[in-house]
Amino acid sequence: MNNKISPKYHMELVKKVVEAIWTEYETYINVLFYIQKWHYFDEEENQNFFIYYKKDKGVIDLEETLHNIDVDILLKIAIDMGVETPDFIPSIPTFKNVIKEEYSNAAATFDKAFKQIESDPDIAIGLANSALESIIKEILKDERIQTKFNNGDTLYRLTQNILKEFKLFPNSEIPEEINQIGSGLLNVCQGIEKIRSQKTKLHGKMDEDYVVDDSLYAYFIINSVATIGLFLQSYYKKKFPVNEDKNIFNSEPDDGLPF
Repeated sequence: MNNKISPKYHMELVKKVVEAIWTEYETYINVLFYIQKWHYFDEEENQNFFIYYKKDKGVIDLEETLHNIDVDILLKIAIDMGVETPDFIPSIPTFKNVIKEEYSNAAATFDKAFKQIESDPDIAIGLANSALESIIKEILKDERIQTKFNNGDTLYRLTQNILKEFKLFPNSEIPEEINQIGSGLLNVCQGIEKIRSQKTKLHGKMDEDYVVDDSLYAYFIINSVATIGLFLQSYYKKKFPVNEDKNIFNSEPDDGLPF
């Protein structure tokens, strides 16, 4: 993670994290218990951060503690509490706002993925994969779209279908540069799907099998999912406008009469 962030952003992030922790745990003792779970001493008895207390009350001073905590830990706490961190993972806040209204199931799944980046990176990757699958399926359910899907279609197959519908699937009729971008998007989705299937605990693993345990991989993949999801949603909205949909399917036929 980047240890140097804007002082202004740092101040704003601490404020949001403080509010989120108090909202979640409400009492000084529960807040202290939560912060203590991030606190540890190494073999040489060096602690990773100091917990500050209010001198007149003898209770945790959460704001001072967080202002003096390492940025890496602060970002991890923010993510654990569901606080958006756009300077570190820029696509995610926008993506969450875009999908929460129209794709509630995908939004809930993606939110779970976001919250498990640090604790269970492999599970986070699997959930992000599922969220993107859900969004593509919802788009392909549009009655104006001819390309359909089977319930068992995986992310790679779904991506093929939607790119074909958007006329972005690699073929000889579109410019080579567009072919390369389409192929790249397919490869990314195939890679995400393979990691979910082969490198997470979602499909059952033996002790000797490799499972993703580095949160940086989860950050990378979840940011990729958000970027792809934003592109597909934006392209879909432009190609199949909502107003056009309402005019086609919901308006009464015009019989030429003024009433």
